Amino acid sequence: MSSHSIPIVDFAPFLDGSAKQQAADQLLGSFKSYGLVYITNFGIPAGEVQEMFDWSKRFFALPHETKMLAPRPDSGRHHRGYAFPDREKVFQLLDSGDSATEADISLPSVKESFDIGREDDDLMPNIWPPDHILPGFKESCLAFYWKKKCHEVEKNVLRALALGFGLEEEWLVRYHRMPDNGLRLQHYPSVALESVLTNKVARISNHTDFATLTILFQDNVGGLEAEDPNESGRFLAVPSIPNSIIVNAADFLRRWSNDTIRSPMHGVRAPPDAVAKDGMLPDRYSIPYFCAADFSTVVDTIPGTWSADYPKKYEPVSVGEYVMKRLYDGY
Repeated sequence: MSSHSIPIVDFAPFLDGSAKQQAADQLLGSFKSYGLVYITNFGIPAGEVQEMFDWSKRFFALPHETKMLAPRPDSGRHHRGYAFPDREKVFQLLDSGDSATEADISLPSVKESFDIGREDDDLMPNIWPPDHILPGFKESCLAFYWKKKCHEVEKNVLRALALGFGLEEEWLVRYHRMPDNGLRLQHYPSVALESVLTNKVARISNHTDFATLTILFQDNVGGLEAEDPNESGRFLAVPSIPNSIIVNAADFLRRWSNDTIRSPMHGVRAPPDAVAKDGMLPDRYSIPYFCAADFSTVVDTIPGTWSADYPKKYEPVSVGEYVMKRLYDGY
């Protein structure tokens, strides 16, 4: 594993309009080369991000039986509520085509999570702990999901990608009007460093995400890795950079872009400069926001990503069918 060389894109020139195309080209270029990018000045104040991490820590500090008052259902299609360690399995496609089959990844992942979606989602309604358990938790989670926070960042990234592709700025946003997105609070409990270094466990096994984008907020503990695009099986450290987010492309966007965008393999292990206390890695917290196109839409290959010399690789696909199959298989 080597240190990161992933580009950092300052998003301020896109948001204020002073250099939109330049930022858009940088973003798309990083997605084509690496499948992920650091973004600074993305539009959410650092204090509001920290507040969400504080809520996450308060939730995961609750006793197990209290967290289980908001349990994720046994149905693999209902990714809402609390999932205890090992509740969710991690799998990976064996290849990148539509005919790919999934393979379980046997390395245990040591994490717990709490998943949130739209409050008006009839397909996957939210599951909350009783209000008196953690007053203000529900309202804060929903505000972070909406209210010019994660959803607004998503739309701005999609606008930049559209400009990068040479399309009208709202082209991709039009497919994300009713966001079937997921906000996940994620906690990696303290774990023995030796067990991670010897591959007995991972904080999360290597995998790709499967919708359009993932917006990731992470603490400063480290351990995130992404596969080197130039050398299969070699991983780059993706450390936390203060006041930045990581945005990675997912499998659906790779498919949508006719494989011109990468969907990076990534996971969480021990950071290269791991400091263990009494042989234990410290707790780690992250907040991914999984962005999906509207489930009710059918999408075809993005214009400009195919030609007579580079034809379409994929047929039109239903977003809902694609994403729900992946949700079901991953549980």
